[in-house]
Amino acid sequence: MSGYILPILFIGLFCYAKYKKVNCYDTFVKGAKKSIPLVVDIFPYIAAIMIAVALLRSSGITSLLCELLSPIFNFLGIPTGLIELVLLRPFTGSGSYALLDSVFTTYGVDSYISRCACVILGCSETIFYVTTVYLSQTKIKKLYYAIPIALVCSIVGSILACLICKII
Repeated sequence: MSGYILPILFIGLFCYAKYKKVNCYDTFVKGAKKSIPLVVDIFPYIAAIMIAVALLRSSGITSLLCELLSPIFNFLGIPTGLIELVLLRPFTGSGSYALLDSVFTTYGVDSYISRCACVILGCSETIFYVTTVYLSQTKIKKLYYAIPIALVCSIVGSILACLICKII
């Protein structure tokens, strides 16, 4: 059924555009032209996040943080093998999936830690990436409450992910 959703949406959108007498191709080309300056504007922000994450990992700061925070995370029910994933997930999506692959290799795909890692990735978001990309083009600049609340929700989601995986 899910394989038919995208074609049905595409055909429905095309029929609606024809009904409204909108030239689909020209509208698509205009939108694509507007996206190029947007990509150019957003690229420095994305590059900065990617470089910062690479520097954190290669410098060993994330390993040190994992060692320092392991008692707290273990108390909260998050296994030590997932601390780096929980810490880096708000910054990078592709790095998170690389860490997931590392968890699969280390613990096996059917282990408790691997199931927790999958649920954590499914219930969390790359908070700083999203705020950088989406809010860089808006007038919203005051993120005093949004980012801390998003980070707290990410931690709570990780705790609940581990709890649910333990119960199931």
